[in-house]
Amino acid sequence: MKIYYVEDEQDLSEIIRKYLTREGFDVTVFSKGKEAMKHINDDVDLWILDIMLADEISGYDIIRALKERDSQAAIIFTSARDQDLDKIIGLELGSDDYLAKPFSPRELILRVKAVLKRSQLPKSEVIVHDGYQINITKREIVEGTNQIELTNKEFELLIFFLNHINQAFDRETILKHVWGDNYYGSDRVVDDLLRRLRQKMPNLKIETIYGYGYRLL
Repeated sequence: MKIYYVEDEQDLSEIIRKYLTREGFDVTVFSKGKEAMKHINDDVDLWILDIMLADEISGYDIIRALKERDSQAAIIFTSARDQDLDKIIGLELGSDDYLAKPFSPRELILRVKAVLKRSQLPKSEVIVHDGYQINITKREIVEGTNQIELTNKEFELLIFFLNHINQAFDRETILKHVWGDNYYGSDRVVDDLLRRLRQKMPNLKIETIYGYGYRLL
C-alpha cells in the first residue's frame, strides 16, 4: 500500500520511513506542506500528516484539500501541540486517527495497520463488525444465533457509522444524515437513538467525544 508522509522533522521522518518500508509499505516523504499539496490528487492509500509544518501550509490545510476532492485515502495526523484541541479539529475535518508526539515508531505502525484495515470496508451486502453480521440489503442483523431487531432510524444510524468508521461527527451532522434536512426538532434525539442502539448492540465500540459528538471504532 502507498503512504504519503508529511513531516518537517527530517530525523523523525527518516526513522518512520524506514520502519514503514520495513513493513512493506511504499512510502514517500514530504518535508513541506506546499510540496505535498502538489500531489493531493495522487492515488494514495494513507496520508500521515504533521499538523504544524515549517511553511505556510499546515496539516489541516492538507486534510481540507483531500476532503474537498473527495479523496478515499485514510488520514492519520500527528501533533505536539494542545492534544485535545488538535484531536477535535482534526477529527472534525475528517481524519481517521490521531497520534500525539512524541510517539514510538511501533505505535504508529499499529495505528497505520488498524486504519488501513478499517478503510477496506467490504463491498458485499454483508458486513461483519464487532461480532455482528449485518445484511445491508435485507436489513437484518445476526449475532451468533440471535437476530437483532432495529427500527429504521436505528439501522440508518448504524449504517452511517459503518460507512465512516473511526470518524467523529457532531450531533447536527448525524441528524442531517439520519433524519434528513427537513427535520427541525432538537438534536438531542440523536442521543436517545444512540442509547437505544447501544442497548441492542452492546458490543459496538461507539465512543463519546465529550463536547463534540460520537464515532464508531
